[in-house]
Amino acid sequence: MSDSIVIIPTYNEKENIENIICTVLDLERKFDILVIDDGSPDGTADIVKGLQAKYPGQVFLVERQGKQGLGTAYICGFKWALERSYDYIFEMDADFSHNPQDLPRLYDSCVKEGADVAVGSRYSNGVNVVNWPLGRVLMSYFASVYVRIITGMKVKDTTAGFVVYRREVLETIELDNIHFKGYAFQIEMKFTAYKYGFRLKEVPIIFINRVLGVSKMNSSIFGEALFGVLQLKFRSLFRTYRRPSVSS
Repeated sequence: MSDSIVIIPTYNEKENIENIICTVLDLERKFDILVIDDGSPDGTADIVKGLQAKYPGQVFLVERQGKQGLGTAYICGFKWALERSYDYIFEMDADFSHNPQDLPRLYDSCVKEGADVAVGSRYSNGVNVVNWPLGRVLMSYFASVYVRIITGMKVKDTTAGFVVYRREVLETIELDNIHFKGYAFQIEMKFTAYKYGFRLKEVPIIFINRVLGVSKMNSSIFGEALFGVLQLKFRSLFRTYRRPSVSS
């Protein structure tokens, strides 16, 4: 059993899921994988079950009924991982927009460089996005600038979905109090970790838009992020963020 688990939410990812799982498991650094499937009608879960037989004790599956949202999928995965002995808990897309070869770099950012949250960042070193229309690149980039201004976070890619959390971060954040279910969930998680005083570090990556399957991204997702961040900031003004003391 690895000390790290990669959570991959899926909905209709039959074109990608076997390749992404096998690519992660072929890395020199060992990672376990947890797939959270929201009732994919295309048979994604069946493919994962076949891989569970091939990789016993490394590939895990939680099946949920219907599309319940990205945020709830990750919350489900976080709770599952916290019930086990994983120290580093990753978020990653199934469609290869996040390169599995970058997983060890995110891991090292925590283990060797002391980060509590390591973010695979598209914008920490210029704009590193491939195969997105210009309008979508600009929308995403300036959404992150806007979030940074409102929240005060120094993170340049606030909507990034390629992230690793130390166990302590997810134990401290009250996961049941995370409000957002869409991509604003990514902002809320980073902002909450930031408010608790955890160290967030960005690791430059190249984001490549999916080749196979259908994107779940749309303009309403960015709208949620833009308006949701105002709610997030407002609520934070009336909340105390105090990490539990650790006895020596």
